[in-house]
Amino acid sequence: MSNGARADLRTVDSMPTEGSDLDPERIAVAATVIDPVFLHSPQYVDATLSHHMGRRVLVKDETRNPLRSFKGRGADHLAGAIAPGHRLVCASSGNFGHALAYASRSRGHRCTVFLGTDSNPIAQERIRGLGAEVRLVAGDDATIKEESRCYAAAEAERILVRDGHDVAIAEGAGTIGLELLEAGPLDAVIVPVGDGSLISGIGCAIKRDAPATRVIGVCPASAPSMATSWHRGVPTPAAASTMAAGLATVDPIACSIRRLRAFVDAMVLVSESALVEAMRLAATTLGAMLEPSGAASLAALLDHDGAGDRVAVVLTGSLLRPEHLPLLLDPANETTGGR
Repeated sequence: MSNGARADLRTVDSMPTEGSDLDPERIAVAATVIDPVFLHSPQYVDATLSHHMGRRVLVKDETRNPLRSFKGRGADHLAGAIAPGHRLVCASSGNFGHALAYASRSRGHRCTVFLGTDSNPIAQERIRGLGAEVRLVAGDDATIKEESRCYAAAEAERILVRDGHDVAIAEGAGTIGLELLEAGPLDAVIVPVGDGSLISGIGCAIKRDAPATRVIGVCPASAPSMATSWHRGVPTPAAASTMAAGLATVDPIACSIRRLRAFVDAMVLVSESALVEAMRLAATTLGAMLEPSGAASLAALLDHDGAGDRVAVVLTGSLLRPEHLPLLLDPANETTGGR
């Protein structure tokens, strides 16, 4: 919360369930065809972290794979369903482009990733290292997406891939939910929300077999468009100014909001300083070097009460920008965000 007060998640009303194009049976199939390197990521209860949070916290660590993020599940699932020989095209803040480049190489495709000129230089290097073409675009998120759309439309063999839109990506990410169910009863699962694919896929998987488990989404207070859209039931664009680039959605996709309304029970906002505190906490208790987006679930537990006594948090990425490292190493470094 940006005003310094801790909110109680129990006071947030659930949204009414609406229709969704996600299918839990297809999520189960996805778990059999996705590259095994992305499946069965570590999930465990850390005693030190749980003591700090005052509850049993199940950690789902999606950073322990070749991409260091959860994005490989959805990208591989989609790329594997397309006949080899195409050029897959996407606009990305970094992690999804990284995942699509990896999946394209392993599934027999070529890949072009459109990134902002200010995007993570480490992500740019890793995408190029996988053999993908990187096109840097000056301008805002809408400009980058428009450039990718025009490029994809220019030739028939090019396929535009839209994270947050393509259902196969969400269902690939939903395999995380199936794995969480193996841990036993949970009061809540807390998930960062960028384009919405991750939480909608997890929610679809969780709600079929554990409908009482609350699915809680997390957005930065300085990038509230997905939370606002969930509350209103329609895409609601809003400016974003957050260190969590993967959660800096400014123009939500309509089908993504419908999926969130079907499977998400609550949406909360976290401050920039809570993201930094969560990054440090993950480093000291779990030995995990998380990017700001990747630490958002932990930030929600720091900023909010009422999630329950048995909660799961999804750690989504560890591709830090160079300027993030001092935040982990020196407590004197702070962000401008207040909590």
